[in-house]
Amino acid sequence: MAAACLAFLVLAGLASAQSVRSHLLVSTEWLAANLDRPDVVVLHVTRDPATYARGHIPGARLLTWDQFTTVRDGVPNELPSPGELADRFSRLGVGDNTRVILYGDPPGLVAARAWFTLDYLGHGEHAALLDGGLEKWRAEGRPVSQQEPPSPTPGKLTLHLRPEVVETLARIRRLVEVPDPGVLLMDTRPPEEYRGEKPAGNPARAGHIPGAVNFYWPDALVSREIPAFKPETELRRLFESAGAQRGRRIITYCGSGVQASLVYFLARYLGYEAALYDGSISEWSRDPQNPLVTGPSPR
Repeated sequence: MAAACLAFLVLAGLASAQSVRSHLLVSTEWLAANLDRPDVVVLHVTRDPATYARGHIPGARLLTWDQFTTVRDGVPNELPSPGELADRFSRLGVGDNTRVILYGDPPGLVAARAWFTLDYLGHGEHAALLDGGLEKWRAEGRPVSQQEPPSPTPGKLTLHLRPEVVETLARIRRLVEVPDPGVLLMDTRPPEEYRGEKPAGNPARAGHIPGAVNFYWPDALVSREIPAFKPETELRRLFESAGAQRGRRIITYCGSGVQASLVYFLARYLGYEAALYDGSISEWSRDPQNPLVTGPSPR
């Protein structure tokens, strides 16, 4: 019996280790060694193009916030049409066989949102975040450039849309009305917003969507100064302490789908099935019939 239990534990540990999608996260060492590969496209993701001009990883191409987000029906940071997105990424040289490495404004939220966008388009398995971002790259004394690289040859990006990773208002309403134990709703905002001490949304309302647990995204970082992720074992402990389980689908949300993108990325990195409620509190709070509750996280 003891031997059987030990074998089970070993197999369980192997299954957990194998579930990590390690290719979704690359180190600065890996990038430095692969920077000149023709199939690697590095994207500097930012809300402010001036940050790119002040210094970027050599050869990185500029992806601005307005190229992959839009305002729809008054809700900010929504996904543009798939055709528009494919065209914008293709113009930067992203194609079906491209390995895309993303980094951006500190502490990494905008790059995570760009990764979510590529995942929605069906290219997420070919894209990765740079662990620690430009901050870690600079801290290690690696070169930065202020020169814009030559215009890239456009790529051919075939769409393999994954609509299942984008949750809608109607489906979140159904989840609130009929809770599903196979789904874990994660509010990734600051605890004071989750608890209702600081109203948010438009109009501003206090609290969180019923049934949601709080997973504040900076808890996954070593520090904001060098925003590398904590080790996989620590990340998994954080997710499990919030209620994540193998086979339980995670839905993340925040104020407008940006903070939630980073936790969505981590859920996918750790091997969980995940989706993002893109409208988030910005959309949910607009209808007073959509309930919000206050108080601490149940876990």
